[in-house]
Amino acid sequence: MNTFGRIYRLTDFGETHGKCVGGIIDGCPSGIYVDEVFIAQELSRRAPSNHSDSTRRKEKDSVRFLSGIYENYTNGSPIAFIIENEDVIIDEVLDKIIKPSHASFVYKEKYGHTCNEQSGRASARQTVCRVVAGAIAKLILKKYSVDIQAHVVSVAPISRSGDSAGALVGCIIKNLPAGLGEPVYDKFDARLAAAMLSINACKGFEIGCGFKSALMCGSDYNDKQHNDFTFGSNHDGGVQAGITNGQDVCFQVAFKPIPSIEIEQQTIDYKGNTTFFKNNVRNDVSVAPRVLPVVEAMAALVAVDFIFLHLKNKCNFAENL
Repeated sequence: MNTFGRIYRLTDFGETHGKCVGGIIDGCPSGIYVDEVFIAQELSRRAPSNHSDSTRRKEKDSVRFLSGIYENYTNGSPIAFIIENEDVIIDEVLDKIIKPSHASFVYKEKYGHTCNEQSGRASARQTVCRVVAGAIAKLILKKYSVDIQAHVVSVAPISRSGDSAGALVGCIIKNLPAGLGEPVYDKFDARLAAAMLSINACKGFEIGCGFKSALMCGSDYNDKQHNDFTFGSNHDGGVQAGITNGQDVCFQVAFKPIPSIEIEQQTIDYKGNTTFFKNNVRNDVSVAPRVLPVVEAMAALVAVDFIFLHLKNKCNFAENL
């Protein structure tokens, strides 16, 4: 499944070891101004940096649009884009090793691949496509004054040199209108959870009070409303019965430690022989902060798609864009 969305849809392609990655955005209306400076800024937030915790892989992450845009405005046709891979290195020895907690083993079981080069679709390199589609979605959301901001809540402490760390990321979607979400199997928070869990290394999602709500009483938890319909609290995180209620949508996403570490680990090769794996420095220490624009991008894809669904259901889709 390489497509996300129902009306505003991203279909992406490419692998970390290939010549390029790219995608096609379908369902984007015409007349949207494509701010290439803003898109470049979003991509730079995800791109490798000179920070000591960042990967040593050097990618400019410059997007080239092939269709769907004329004189900086969308024209209603599919938006095709590519991003060249410029710093690809394949280690033929490590390529035959089943890397612990990577896609190595499961891609072998699913597709029969016996080298890691063929599991490059599972790489976080793919998330650059999400950022492009998310940046255009953010430009659409500006028309509705919707703002999305992700932030690092915490990063696990690292006690050993060469290790990696898990991270917790929070995100707030402001100014979403009430009424977004399709009961019962396409709830706003259900799609948002699916969007976040589709991001590489994501292992947990909670909205509002999340797991803390299991320890609360209803009298303390319930978001009571005033006479003017405003709320006195936001324990539900802006979503009730799977439909947005007009409050800020607040959620958190948990990411596991990046499995590629510089500490030697015992593992096996694709023939089942015992061997050892020690990664080089071409990986980040943690997904944070580079994952922040990815979280925002996926949230933007969800928000735009549900806004378009809502307008379509009201039969005034064109008039409201």
